[in-house]
Amino acid sequence: MFGDPAHPFDATEFEVESRAEFDVHLAKRSLAGLIVLGLRLDADPPDFTGIDVSGTFFVGCEFASAEAEVDLIRRGAHLIPPFDARPYPTHPALLYTPEDLAAGFADGGFAGMFDTLVYQHFLDHGGATPDLREAIAQRLHDAGIDNALGKALTAWLAANGSHGAVGIMGGHAEPRGSDAYRMAATLAHRLAAAGRLIVTGGGPGVMEAANLGAYFATRPEAELAEAIDMLAPAPGFLDHDPYTAAALAVRERFPAPVAGANDVVGRLTHGGLALPTWLYGHEPANLFAGQIGKYFSNAVREDSILRLSRGGIVFAPGWAGTVQEVFQAATKTFYRTDGPSGAFVFLGVAHWAELPVEALLRPLLAKSPHGDQSDLLVVTDSLDEAVAALSTPVD
Repeated sequence: MFGDPAHPFDATEFEVESRAEFDVHLAKRSLAGLIVLGLRLDADPPDFTGIDVSGTFFVGCEFASAEAEVDLIRRGAHLIPPFDARPYPTHPALLYTPEDLAAGFADGGFAGMFDTLVYQHFLDHGGATPDLREAIAQRLHDAGIDNALGKALTAWLAANGSHGAVGIMGGHAEPRGSDAYRMAATLAHRLAAAGRLIVTGGGPGVMEAANLGAYFATRPEAELAEAIDMLAPAPGFLDHDPYTAAALAVRERFPAPVAGANDVVGRLTHGGLALPTWLYGHEPANLFAGQIGKYFSNAVREDSILRLSRGGIVFAPGWAGTVQEVFQAATKTFYRTDGPSGAFVFLGVAHWAELPVEALLRPLLAKSPHGDQSDLLVVTDSLDEAVAALSTPVD
């Protein structure tokens, strides 16, 4: 579970995330200096006799006995054990997949899904203010997601070059089948088909639409429209079970290409990246993202979305949460905290006239210490204009 790849080796020299990779190092008689992440070493226990384990970090691994753990520590290894009695991995080595988050739905419905069980545990242990033991477990989990996210993006860049990732933000309450939903899905489809990585906050509404568009990156727009029509009878995310069932039905009707289903780059190509949070765990999981970095910390998650979206950001119609993201992104662009920025595309002229962010942002970005950046703002109802703005190379 939890995104186990078909290919057991990644590009990180010192991290070991699969038993196959572990066994290669074991045969060389040395694990010295390596970080071994989340392996079940209690099943078919390896023979550590004569193996150099000096400076080896075993993070979240299961061992056959306490004696085996003590022996490793005496010989210079460091062990960070998994936390017991938690429904989530405290040391995830990989990002989640839709299959991971939806696990349990077939038998238990929305209430029995892995994603929902973790959210209930989150609520039962203090929500945003957990006790210290739970807080440490959550921070370890989020650190693992950070690490996995970095490796996934490194793999994407190696395969696709320096094409900037495009963030797509917007209202979580936008119903499936609405004009705004279809526009966001179509825009994401065109961008993903052109080789751009789509990044969202992983929730419903516009965020789901964007990941859905990216999921159909190698399929025609007519099939994307058919998928939206399949989703439209379950428009609102508060009706959890039919909402989730409709998403799974679309995935069954239009499966991801087999060639890209089992590696991180293929998954990012077909669905993009989603970074949701269990702080908003009442929202059903977005099941169209290819890779999902789900966090407990909303602050870390929000910053990560904006930090990664250097190729531009699309702001579809939304309210308080979207407006917050607008000004967070503007601050990063003003100071170039994460480097140069692509365009800020505001979809929906009437909506953004009602919330006059353009009138505030243009004079602000004009005074950036890195020069006038007010030309980054584009307010439009045209998908062609949006795609053109986001296709402009970042300086």
